[in-house]
Amino acid sequence: MLTRRSLLLASAALASAAQAQSGALRLAVVPQFPALELHKAWSPLVEALQSSTGLKLELVLPGSIPAFEEGFLQGQWDLAYMNPYHAVMAHRAQSYKPLVRDDDPLSGLLVVRADSPLRQVGELMDRSIAFPAPNAFGASLYMRALLTEKHGLRFTPQYLKTHSNAYRAVAAGTAIAAGGVKATLDAEPSELRAQLRVLFETPATPSHPLCAHPRVSEASHKQITQALLGLTKLETGRKLLQAAQLDRIVTADYRRDYAPLESLGLDKYVQRN
Repeated sequence: MLTRRSLLLASAALASAAQAQSGALRLAVVPQFPALELHKAWSPLVEALQSSTGLKLELVLPGSIPAFEEGFLQGQWDLAYMNPYHAVMAHRAQSYKPLVRDDDPLSGLLVVRADSPLRQVGELMDRSIAFPAPNAFGASLYMRALLTEKHGLRFTPQYLKTHSNAYRAVAAGTAIAAGGVKATLDAEPSELRAQLRVLFETPATPSHPLCAHPRVSEASHKQITQALLGLTKLETGRKLLQAAQLDRIVTADYRRDYAPLESLGLDKYVQRN
């Protein structure tokens, strides 16, 4: 009987074969938002990259964060926009190399309804908390570790696939609290943000990088990096980067930016299918 993992591995192998045949570099984006929103944000940027580099790129929007993770762990994606701890996992598993990132730091947030009586994290003891996915870094992985180890909190995690779903569960009253990050909360409509209040915030870390698999040539690394940095010189380019949460784009370095996360002791909170 085929397991979910074996099916994912078979899918990854087929995708790699398809990539080799088409010659396109597959650029996958971690699904923090619904696919329609990600397509709207990333498709114009991918088109601009193709135009300026001459490389053939294919945008891939996995249906869930676990599916995205299986993809990079098996080396399915040539390029991948991923969270900071994904960068650690991807480096260990496949030697992915971070190329660029946004210079704004990443902060995980725990939100409650604006009218909630809750004022301290300890008041969530033995309650259910919504998260996007187990390994969403600031919104879930780092957040759950801090709530457990720093605050001694016992809670039941409820995984709702995207940041947007988690925020909306709190606003609708179906979740008492939810994990997210500042960037995704800021991207939500003002009407939704007005219904939420930040109860707790994690320490800041470097933000999501765009990483490349080692099979992608160094020449392509340079082309992609230079093209993305070059977009900052044009108003239209800056808008494309802002939509993809790369508006303060800088070069990234694994040892400087992401290797320090290895010491946080988060491996025991990572969940695999």
